[in-house]
Amino acid sequence: METAELFHRAVGRWQEIVRGVGEGQWRAPTPCEGWDVTALVNHVCSEDLWAVPLVEGATIAEVGNRFDGDVLGDDPRESALQAALAADAAVAEHLRPGARVHLSYGEEDAGEYAMQLAADHLVHGWDLAAATGQERTLQPALVAAVADWFVDREAMYRAGNAVGPRHPTQGDAQAELLAAFGRDAGWAPS
Repeated sequence: METAELFHRAVGRWQEIVRGVGEGQWRAPTPCEGWDVTALVNHVCSEDLWAVPLVEGATIAEVGNRFDGDVLGDDPRESALQAALAADAAVAEHLRPGARVHLSYGEEDAGEYAMQLAADHLVHGWDLAAATGQERTLQPALVAAVADWFVDREAMYRAGNAVGPRHPTQGDAQAELLAAFGRDAGWAPS
């Protein structure tokens, strides 16, 4: 699967789950320790907002701190949906062979950056679905693509505290991917 298509599908599923968040669920706990639904959605929304200028060629310094803090405002659902839509459009337009982006750790291949974002949308989509009682099943093709990409990056992500400790092996491909990203596939709100 092409990276832009994978990104598009992961973002699309994220948007479906965001639409399903109930009005009384924004303070519900999530599988991400210390984050409620609002904090989780704010995190992904911020990443989507960053994605647009970065894939268009801006540097971290040029973007500055405009996406720090609360990026959801008074309408968290709509803010998250619009940011996801803009990120999807920007990736579709600017992702091409040889394209580069400027990230906090230096220059990176734009395709690698899009994979990082796709993985975040996929896994945090599961987090959000689990937190809000929605369907948790991830598309098998997305799970396979992200798992193949992540296998060579897991140790680096873990060393950088970008993912939690690996959970024990769970058996199926989705549970394995979630375990690699520090999730317990059986997580439920307490």
